[in-house]
Amino acid sequence: MKLGFLLALTVAAAAAQDPESIARQRAAIERQRAAVQRQVPANKRPTAAFFTVAWTEPLSQAPVEAPCEPVPKDQIDSIVKEMAQREGLTPDLLRAVIEKESSYLPCAVSSAGAEGLMQLMPETAADLGVEDPFNPRQNVDGGAKYLREMIDRYGGNLLLGLAAYNAGPTRADKTDSLPLPAETTNYIWDILQKLGQPEGPP
Repeated sequence: MKLGFLLALTVAAAAAQDPESIARQRAAIERQRAAVQRQVPANKRPTAAFFTVAWTEPLSQAPVEAPCEPVPKDQIDSIVKEMAQREGLTPDLLRAVIEKESSYLPCAVSSAGAEGLMQLMPETAADLGVEDPFNPRQNVDGGAKYLREMIDRYGGNLLLGLAAYNAGPTRADKTDSLPLPAETTNYIWDILQKLGQPEGPP
């Protein structure tokens, strides 16, 4: 059962003012939280606030339907392997992010304006030297660099690196005092699931 679904059930239970239901859902969330926390070293685990539902507007960055075909597997695999090796990431991590961000659609554009396979915002793409965000090689080149930067920003913490990639480092910086949006928590959980719940950051 996905963490986002559990969180939604918790909100619904609270609204109904059912103490027993609230207690059961909180226990379920604690079990999910513990499962994720076991995947990273103890000194790099996020605080409890990281997994708390934030009462904020959704990020609304999901890719919209794109009029193109996914990049062929042989083409994307060679790009992913090259960029992953260069940035010291695992190919599986890059593939999981690409799948989550765009389903391998090179022309994907989100409602927030993020573009291409790894859904780079135009300003971020420009900062990374990406001239054509719809070019698969350029987009993965920039996306891999940015993901590496975000993971390094938090001392190798994969969870916070993914949070920053999805929600921006400003939000991720505040996880000790401000919970992340539910969309970002679900994003991280989905990627961890794709990775088979890794024990630590790449």
